[in-house]
Amino acid sequence: MNFSDFSKASQQFNQFSPEMKEQMMKMAKARVKEKLLKWFATPTFVLLGIVLGAVIGALTACFGDISDRLSAIRDANPLYFIPALAIGGAAIVFAYKKWGRWTERGMDQVFAVGLNKESDFPLVSIPMAAVSTWLTQLFGGSAGREGAAMQIGSALSYNISKKLPFENAAHVMLVTGLAAGFAGIFQAPMAATAFALEVLLVGHLELGALLPAAAAAFTACKVSSMLGFHKFSVDLNSILDASGFSASIFTNEGALDGKFLVKLALMGVLFGIVGGGFAKLLGLSQNFFAKKFPNNIKRIAIMGVGISALLLVFFQGRYAGLGTNLLDMSFGADAANVVGTAAGIAGYDWILKFALTILTLSAGFIGGVVTPLFAIGATFGIFIASMFGMPVAFAAALGFAAVFASASNTLWAPILIAGEIFGFNCLPAFFIVCTVAYICNGGQSIYKQKKIRIKI
Repeated sequence: MNFSDFSKASQQFNQFSPEMKEQMMKMAKARVKEKLLKWFATPTFVLLGIVLGAVIGALTACFGDISDRLSAIRDANPLYFIPALAIGGAAIVFAYKKWGRWTERGMDQVFAVGLNKESDFPLVSIPMAAVSTWLTQLFGGSAGREGAAMQIGSALSYNISKKLPFENAAHVMLVTGLAAGFAGIFQAPMAATAFALEVLLVGHLELGALLPAAAAAFTACKVSSMLGFHKFSVDLNSILDASGFSASIFTNEGALDGKFLVKLALMGVLFGIVGGGFAKLLGLSQNFFAKKFPNNIKRIAIMGVGISALLLVFFQGRYAGLGTNLLDMSFGADAANVVGTAAGIAGYDWILKFALTILTLSAGFIGGVVTPLFAIGATFGIFIASMFGMPVAFAAALGFAAVFASASNTLWAPILIAGEIFGFNCLPAFFIVCTVAYICNGGQSIYKQKKIRIKI
């Protein structure tokens, strides 16, 4: 606008009534404020992501450390703690009824808030999720702990978002908290970012939250590591080098190795069936036992007695807790074998861990499911390794990622967590097997996700 145009506009403005001038000034201020909020939204979200990442990283490191210590106490004294599983379960239900009403749904509440079905996410869910998960771990329930970690992150960040004036702040900060919680407990920031972006809505990435989620994830990972919380990792490349096995999908001439690709695809189908079957049976089992025992305390007490008996019968707690003992054996001394199995891993390990995890969560015990899925996938991979002529460690690593992909109905997070835990040299193989498993899971998920209907 030149000077003459500005002068004409000024003259026109002066002709308006005082009321009209005041209204126009209000509109102009509102537009300026709206633009300023848009400009400052992303930098503010990123800065908050870093701060929240540090806080959530510290909280999850503390939470994970206590969980490890309680698991170690249980493993050293299984006959003292596992028989009391029902008592621990009753305590969990009583505590939620007394202090944490409306927060006992765990990750289901996170999804309800993330999908705008609810707007309330009480902060009391943080201590309730943590303590309940500790009780489950102490008394031997076959469950994970990432659910509590992600609730810690998402509840804290969501409640902070209510103080922010930015559009869509609640959703962005919820995703940011999810990423920080996942990264703090697994110390896999790239996978955590991808998981938070893709888990709420199938077929869609929440790219508006990419920068704050990544900032929070990397910060939480760093802080968690600095505080001494240990990351599970395996040098898969060294194991494969020792076996003389090449996991490259390319031949020496640079062409695709068709035979190897077929093997990976077939393994992906099997992993997809296992992961999808787990998600489907978990949902059916939870509904069945909820109808069979409508009273929560009776359900968790009665089923707790049965689960503790099974845990003791099956090798005095071999399938109790997270399943990290199975993971350690899966990638142990004999992991380079091309034929055979890993030391200590039996062909029935995956199915027993599969069944006991479903029973534990169906009874109402609080905890995650991702680490047990890792154990199920790794031991199932070893079970089918000789069928495909794969080193047991490689097959276990493929199952570790692919069963998680199929059960959670996510794709990029499992591929990235495989790279962050096992090394990125085998990433093309992980990509193929996770993609096939993701496609072959029958549309099932352990989470209450929303799906996008795509018209073709």
